[in-house]
Amino acid sequence: MDLLINNLWIFLVIIIWTIPWKAIALWRSARNKQLAWFLIIFFVNTVAILEIVYLIFFSKNKEE
Repeated sequence: MDLLINNLWIFLVIIIWTIPWKAIALWRSARNKQLAWFLIIFFVNTVAILEIVYLIFFSKNKEE
């Protein structure tokens, strides 16, 4: 508990960094009907690493 209280600003930065990436990745995976990716991104917290990898390498562009 002391770790959380003493380093609250670190957790806030991580949350502010992660939420937009997760939201964009979830939105794109839902739009592309990629249920497996949606569930993995929704349940696994990787501090936006998985979300960025998905968006760069695995999500389909609208033009395709």
